[in-house]
Order: sequence, then structure tokens, then C-alpha cells
Amino acid sequence: MENGDLGHAMGEPVTLNVGGCVYSTSLSTLQRHPDSLLGAMFREDLPIVRDAHGNYFIDRDGPIFRYILNFLRTSELTLPCDFKEMELLRKEADFYQIEPLIQCLGDPKPLLLYPTDTYEEVVELSSTRKLSKYSNPVAVIITQLTITTKVHAVLQSISSNFTKWNKHMMDTRDYQVSFTFGPCDHQQEVSLRVHLLDFISNAGFSIRNTRVHHMSERANENTVEHHWTFCRKTCHIDD
Repeated sequence: MENGDLGHAMGEPVTLNVGGCVYSTSLSTLQRHPDSLLGAMFREDLPIVRDAHGNYFIDRDGPIFRYILNFLRTSELTLPCDFKEMELLRKEADFYQIEPLIQCLGDPKPLLLYPTDTYEEVVELSSTRKLSKYSNPVAVIITQLTITTKVHAVLQSISSNFTKWNKHMMDTRDYQVSFTFGPCDHQQEVSLRVHLLDFISNAGFSIRNTRVHHMSERANENTVEHHWTFCRKTCHIDD
């Protein structure tokens, strides 16, 4: 993206192609949350590609982006009564790193009543990030992601499938796999978390709740903590 491409007046339209769906909005809307991935993209901190028609292209789910865009416009989450893609919306909100939207989507789901021959398996995913306030592009000083579960097969599967990150600390003791790494750019940190969220979801787990906590420990750092709880129903196996 060349310098000057984003030299729009704050209200001048910006056209995006998100997964084949074309949206028009303003630069100020896209930059509503400066710490988000969209904020970084449209500050020119991260590269953006264009499609054949000159629209900014983002290779994510197109239809679900309308709800994300409307949240940026109004700061309110409005969904149809028959909306059935909450898990997808959570994933997209996390990808774009829009913290207020992540918090809106973090309300616990109602507990399900299971038959007596079934129970819940639980996976906890926590992320602690220290972000530099002043770096350009956005930099992650240090990240720790920890998966905690008593489902040993999940731990083993993560250890086997995430060999790309084996150079980082991994520990399967105490029902945990941990990744600690940094410094890295914002996209690398987001990429690992999105891959882990997808991997756990594809193992049959659904997000039960999400929590976000912000802290400022130093003048030049922000600390952000995320926590996800995943559950899946399974049957008791008779001895």
C-alpha cells in the first residue's frame, strides 16, 4: 500500500472487499478502535492488498462483517432474533481485535442440562499480551498463551500439530500446554491465537464464555488478558 492511499478526509468513503462482499464506510469508522487490527491496517501499520477493482481486500467471512461494521458505526451490537452464527461472530471479533465487541460477546451461555450418562469436558485458553504503546507497527513485547485441560488427547494433539511454534516453550505437565514468545509483530500473535481457537473448535468444543481484562503497568506498555472457556459434551464410558 503506497503512502497517500489513505489520504481520505475522515468522512470520505472507503470501499472494502471482505471475502467477496463489498462494503463502503468511512476511514474514521475503521479507525474507531486504534488498538484493533483494522485500526492498525488503516494507519498503514500493516500491509493491505487491493482487489482488481481497487477495493481494499480482507480475506475473512464477508456476510458476518456487516455486524462488525455496524458495531464500529454505532458502538452497539444488533443481531437478528434468529441469528445462529454467534461462534463465527466471536471468532471474527477476535481476529479483528475489537475489544469492546469481544466483551459484548463474552456473556456466558446458559448452562445445558445433560443426561446423567454424559458430562462436560472443558478446555481453558488464556492469553496475556504486553503491547508497546508507541511502536509502529504495533508490537507485542511478550505473549504467553496457555491451554489447560484434563483431556489429554487435546494436549497431545496441540503438541503434535503446532510444531511451527515448538521453538517456544511448551509444557504438557499439570494438564497444560504453554507458548511463550516475543517480541513479535501484532499479526504473528493474532495468527497463533486464531489457529488455537479454530483447532479447539474443530475438536468439537464450543465457547462457553470469554473474558477480557486490561492493565497498564508501565507508561510505555499495555497488558491485555483474554480468557476463553470451551466445553463439549461426552458420554461416560463404563468400566
